[in-house]
Parts: sequence; structure tokens; C-alpha cells
Amino acid sequence: MKFTAYRITGSVGLFSDAAESVVNLLAALVGVWALTLAARPPDEEHAYGHFKAEYFASGLEGAFILFAAASIAFTAWDRLWNPQPLERIGIGLGVSAVAAAINGGVAIILLRAGRRLRSITLRGNAQHLLTDVWTSLGVVVALLLVAWTGYSLLDPIIALLVAANIVWAGIRLLRDTGYGLLDSAVPAADREAIMAVLTRFGNSGIQFHALRTRASGSRRFVSLHILVPGEWTVSRGHDLCEAIEGGIRAALEETTVFTHLEPIEDPAAWNDQELDRSSYPPSP
Repeated sequence: MKFTAYRITGSVGLFSDAAESVVNLLAALVGVWALTLAARPPDEEHAYGHFKAEYFASGLEGAFILFAAASIAFTAWDRLWNPQPLERIGIGLGVSAVAAAINGGVAIILLRAGRRLRSITLRGNAQHLLTDVWTSLGVVVALLLVAWTGYSLLDPIIALLVAANIVWAGIRLLRDTGYGLLDSAVPAADREAIMAVLTRFGNSGIQFHALRTRASGSRRFVSLHILVPGEWTVSRGHDLCEAIEGGIRAALEETTVFTHLEPIEDPAAWNDQELDRSSYPPSP
């Protein structure tokens, strides 16, 4: 629809809008592949699952976005020095407005699903579509100004602004992808939920440390050491670990929890605290 609007009017601004939509289409196809792969269960070669496939999709989308921005900027720069009159602006804007409305509806659906499922692929595609909607609105306003003032240079100028906005969206998406591939910790709200669970189990005879978290796509991974009195039986310690793991999984869905039980009196139990100083209660 947007390319039709561009062909009708000859507007490079509408061309930039259409080019971004092509990127959206490519990104959506890659996203379908990534989500399908991420949904596969763990296997012998991928014991932690395939969740990181989503980051490859978001990385490719970021690359697509930057390529689209370069194409838009090249076309707009040429038109800036060789301006051309626009034709049938009203029809072109009408077609573009309908396409933008469709994109806006799809973006809202994807954004809600991405937040609910904690999917970077769905969130990234939704954010890109929302950027596309704002781009369309900007182009519409610019072309209305062209029709009103007759100043045709506004068309390539708005296209260059669109390209700059797209570059910013691509950089943000690539940044989020990098954080995911580097095994960043889960968000602060999730860490607070974990500490709330540990608080329920903490008492004078139990301590926790070496709390580590990471996110892989929609999956969370949590590991921690649980220190208990050495005279406890294996069964009692195991029951405590099971209760703590269950509490964390209940507080945070789609979370894998690893616990390591140690005797609190053994100095060696505190050695790995240098790797991660988080503990509850604070160590003496």
C-alpha cells in the first residue's frame, strides 16, 4: 500500500515510509523462524534450550533497519539536490494513512504479547512497527505542508529525518540484543521478587549467597548457594532447597533455579562469594 502511495505521488518521503515497511516484513519473517526455534525443548546439544534464537532475530532486524535507513538517506539526498514536483498528494496520503492504521493495530497486539511472554522478538517488532506509524504520521504532515506551501524540498528533508529516526531505533535494538547475548542479569523487579522469597526462608541458622541471574530469551535462570548448619540431615537440606526453588518459580514464571547446599561452618563454603557478593542475610 505504501509503495502504491509512493508511485502515485512520487514522494521520497512516502518511499522512505514504504522502505521501512519492507524491513518490517523481513523482520517478521525472521521473527517467525526465531520464535519457532526458541520454542523447541532442550535437547542433548542444547541442554539450556534454544531461547537465545530470539536474540539473533532481533540482531538481524537491527541490521535490516540500518540498511533501510541507508537506502532512504541515499534516495532523499539525491532528491534534495534534484527536487521534483509531487502529484496527487491527497490520494497518496489516504492510502498511506490506511496502511499506518493497520500497522498501529498490529503493533499494539505484538507489544502486549511481547510483554506478556517476555519475548524480545515480539517487543522489537512491535517497537519497530510503532516507529513506522510515527514515521507515517510525520510524512503525512510533511506532505500536507508541501501541498500547502508548494515548498517541495520539505519532502526529502522529512525523508532524511525519517532515516535518522530509523537509525536510532536500529541502534537501540542492537543494544538490547547485545545485552541478551552477554547474559545480563534479570531486571531489578525480578531480583527483588527473588529476595522476597529468600526473606521468607531466612532465619538465624540459614544464609544465602552467590546469587546469580541471567535471562535467555523468555527464560530466566537463577542460581544460589544455601548455607545451613552442618548437623542437618541431607533430607532436611534437600527439602529446604526444594521449597526455595518452588517459591522462586512461583514468583517468576518460566524460571529455572539451581541451588547448592553447603555447611555454614565450613570456611570453604564462603570462598566463591568473591565472584558475587550478594548474600542474605549479610555474611559476618
